[in-house]
Amino acid sequence: MMSGGNVTFVKDFFIVGFPGLHPSYYGLVSAAMFVIYLCILIGNGIFLFLFATEKSLHKPVYYCFLSLVISDILFSTSTLPKAIARYWFQAGSISFLGCFVQMYFVHYLGTVNSFIMALMSIDRYVAVCNPLRYHTIMTNRNVLILSLVAWVLAHPSTLSMAIRAFPLSYCGANTILHCYCDHISITRLACTDRAPYSLPAFAVAMVVLLGSLAIIIFSYCCIVVEVMRISSTGGRLKTLSTCTSQLIIISLYFLPRCFNYLATVIGIMFNSDLQIAIILLYSLLPPMINPLIYCLRTQEIKKIVLRKFQRSQVSCH
Repeated sequence: MMSGGNVTFVKDFFIVGFPGLHPSYYGLVSAAMFVIYLCILIGNGIFLFLFATEKSLHKPVYYCFLSLVISDILFSTSTLPKAIARYWFQAGSISFLGCFVQMYFVHYLGTVNSFIMALMSIDRYVAVCNPLRYHTIMTNRNVLILSLVAWVLAHPSTLSMAIRAFPLSYCGANTILHCYCDHISITRLACTDRAPYSLPAFAVAMVVLLGSLAIIIFSYCCIVVEVMRISSTGGRLKTLSTCTSQLIIISLYFLPRCFNYLATVIGIMFNSDLQIAIILLYSLLPPMINPLIYCLRTQEIKKIVLRKFQRSQVSCH
């Protein structure tokens, strides 16, 4: 910190993590985070390898999932190493600029994920409700363009959020009560009234979250209506099974987020440790579980993984 008269300005931040965690559990928490990070890298890395080596996976639905995988890897890499260092090496200090860069990536990649999941629901909507036109509408080229649009559209709002928060006067405590830097954790340390900055940021978050969720709900309502028109039970189950992987992924991502925001709106208060745990649940569980869900629920990927495993067994012998 550096002094300026009677005011002390922050030049770096300290990531506290779980404020109520006893130091004797630091090793356990850092080990758990390290295992989670490894699982995210390995699971998503396997999908990237399969996508790169198997042309049969070059389909619209997998191009959507490719964007999700890249976003998940980037998100975990921008947050977990510092959180692990906080507990493993007691190295929780992060530079002023570094904290804002991390904040930008946290909100940017979260916005990208919301847009991509909305795109995935549109893909399933077209596949079920307009199957004859699916290969005309949802081409690889169209999905790539829409994915790129999602990555581009997520940029302005999160960048403006970071730019508006950066020049504020931070003259209070420099402790971030979180496992990573986010907009709320940073701006609550500002000496000025944070309402002009927090309210627009909250409004943007709601538009992104609820807008994407509205598209998803509309798509799956249309899918359910279409499925109910199928006369045979077997046909209904077969059609719904093509959507289950995405529904699980979307539920893991959106339900805890909506619960957290709804609890805040209706005044349900949690202690800091529980609130951080809920945030980490919806931030880190989906990146870890998503590749596993796709491998277990998608016959095409299961067959490719089994074939590659059998080939490796043969080559070993």
